[in-house]
Amino acid sequence: MMMNTVCLLSTTYFGPVQYYAKLYAYPEVWMEAHEHYVKQTYRNRCLIASPSGVQALTVPVVKPGTDKCLMKDIRISDHGNWRHLHWNALETAYRNSPFFEYYADDFLPFYTQKWDFLFDFNEAIRAKVCELIDLHPKVLPTASYGVINGMNSVDSAVGYVEYAVDDFREKISPKVPSAMDKGFVSNSYYQVFREKHGFLPNLSVVDLLFNMGPEAVLVLRDSVI
Repeated sequence: MMMNTVCLLSTTYFGPVQYYAKLYAYPEVWMEAHEHYVKQTYRNRCLIASPSGVQALTVPVVKPGTDKCLMKDIRISDHGNWRHLHWNALETAYRNSPFFEYYADDFLPFYTQKWDFLFDFNEAIRAKVCELIDLHPKVLPTASYGVINGMNSVDSAVGYVEYAVDDFREKISPKVPSAMDKGFVSNSYYQVFREKHGFLPNLSVVDLLFNMGPEAVLVLRDSVI
């Protein structure tokens, strides 16, 4: 019998470094599409380093008709001109960073085009970030809540395969200190406002990319324990 360890994640809006460390560490990742939507999480919020400190950027969503709306069915709202505000916030925070101009054209379409569903929007961002960092995990959506297709499957080449699942759906959260994750360490790297605020750990992956560029993958590598 062979044991394959896979990772189970919630979708995120420009998730934190901790999140992308999992995408670096696990060759197979399952994205939870059938959980109930939860407010005030990385599902629709990211944290960046602004001139005044940590700033939260939140994607507004259409209020679901039920408290048990599935994540895959959550729609993005056009309320408050948020796309313009988010892009302006990113420009203000990172226009003096070493790699803002290098990546700006990759990220701008997420603020000039419209996605109907938050899950699809987040996954498009995740795919682009993985491409830029040169990460190539196999990412698949769950079939239903917490259910991974082929949990116990037969592979004709290697025989019986059983999956062990590392579940980070609730562990990677603004409400849970990243220090609680025994498989992750927050390593410092250059940040534009470090002299003013000190190093701000576990911010959005955009902070890592705009500041470190192609070396972002090395930070992720060294973040995995």
